[in-house]
Amino acid sequence: MKLCTFEIDGPLGPCRRLGAATSQGTILDLNLAYAEMLAERDAHPRAVDLAAVVVPATMREFAGNGRFGIEAAREALGFFGERASQAGLRGSAGGTLVHDAGTVRLLAPLPDPRSIRDCMGFEEHVKTSYAKMGQPVPKIWYELPLYYKGNVSSVIGPDAEVPWPSWVKLLDYELELAAVIGTAGRNIPVERALDHVLGYTVFNDVSARDVQAREMSGGLGPTKGKDLDGHNVMGPFLVTGEEFDPRRPHAMLARVNGETWSRGDTASAHYGFADLIAYISRDETLLPGDVIVSGTVGTGCGIEIGRFPRPGDVIELEIEGIGVLRNRFVAGA
Repeated sequence: MKLCTFEIDGPLGPCRRLGAATSQGTILDLNLAYAEMLAERDAHPRAVDLAAVVVPATMREFAGNGRFGIEAAREALGFFGERASQAGLRGSAGGTLVHDAGTVRLLAPLPDPRSIRDCMGFEEHVKTSYAKMGQPVPKIWYELPLYYKGNVSSVIGPDAEVPWPSWVKLLDYELELAAVIGTAGRNIPVERALDHVLGYTVFNDVSARDVQAREMSGGLGPTKGKDLDGHNVMGPFLVTGEEFDPRRPHAMLARVNGETWSRGDTASAHYGFADLIAYISRDETLLPGDVIVSGTVGTGCGIEIGRFPRPGDVIELEIEGIGVLRNRFVAGA
């Protein structure tokens, strides 16, 4: 399934809803659809209350149900079948079950992650980046899957404007893949690590290179260079594990104003998600809603290829099987 978080106008203002993209170009409201299924099929007297627990209305709550929630959501999607193509279809309680994808605003699939850990999983990126600085790859990189923790308050989604502050001279994109944890765990074995993933999404680790270089010369970071508002970008969908295996060579592309700048694939990672999850969970509990990011694929950023976006440029990051994450870098936004 391709899960998403979409925004609609409610009686008290905009509200976020958990959805599933259908093959008919619509978005099914999974919480309302599950409640309607229980009411139609089972005449369940507390369909709405049960749906609020089994398939909650937000991705953050839904993530806590892990595989159980995924199966319930898939059941609702299958129940509606061809009816899921009927944009504007309303349920017996009056809510809109099916939305035209063009009439809703997609947000980051998980707008409010519990945590973000961004790793350095691709050897080509690491080699090239250190070579640009005239340094060899540190020995420790081959011994441990290193990572830093990102700002959970700076997340935006597809088509949102990425702010370019006036004091930042060099803003870069980073083409990455992210996994959202759906099942809690501690000391997770490598062979079972992917079972803890709810799904995968495209991630743009926007980086203020001039700021990053200066602050990291002090021996800490990255901090401000990667933590600015709107600089952790996710979307457009969260694709569940039965439809997306990161160990297979899914193409990864970055385009700037329609021109391809970066190209790689998910299978080229030195440290895969199983390695990352196993290491991160060593005597440290991972919880639903935690986000783990692969790091930049080889050639997947401007600093590697010697080309950088400018204010006003449109950045498109695409991963085969997930979709295109499109954003514009906007000066002073």
